[in-house]
Amino acid sequence: MGLVMGFWRGQPTGRGAGLQRGPSPAADPAGALRPWHANPACGKPRWLVWALQPVLVALTLVLLCLATGTALAAPAAVPGQPTSAAGVRYRCGGDPLLARTENGAVDAVAIPNTSAGTLPGAFVVLEWRGISLQLPRTNNAGAPSYTDGRWWWSLENPDQPRFRLRRGTIEEFPCSREP
Repeated sequence: MGLVMGFWRGQPTGRGAGLQRGPSPAADPAGALRPWHANPACGKPRWLVWALQPVLVALTLVLLCLATGTALAAPAAVPGQPTSAAGVRYRCGGDPLLARTENGAVDAVAIPNTSAGTLPGAFVVLEWRGISLQLPRTNNAGAPSYTDGRWWWSLENPDQPRFRLRRGTIEEFPCSREP
């Protein structure tokens, strides 16, 4: 107990390596039991408190953003650019497919290659045969198309989109929109 009390009083503890002797409790009863960072007579490094302060402020701001949902808010929809959160149902290769398009993170609304309500940065999520594919929009001219280099989804005809898989050869799955 004496070592702990000596630490809080600023008195040397153990070998007393580098500690300054603080005032005795009788000489300064109000400051005798202050923690080391608030005790001016204590030789503890105050730079540590000042160094940690920005870290604590940043952590507080991050937690505040997470608590209010600011950091997790969905990107705002681009005016006049519909997104299909519900998705469109197709039958591709004999199996049901659900396609949802999102505009994603878009830097500028006035990009000249806007096509069919999608912008570069948009993507499509395809749920088919137990797999879920997220394909980014290509920058090709014409109707929107999406690819990751292996899968290809193109909406040249929205009622019969093109859905392909490239595995050495190109395998095409005929698609049609379900009513």
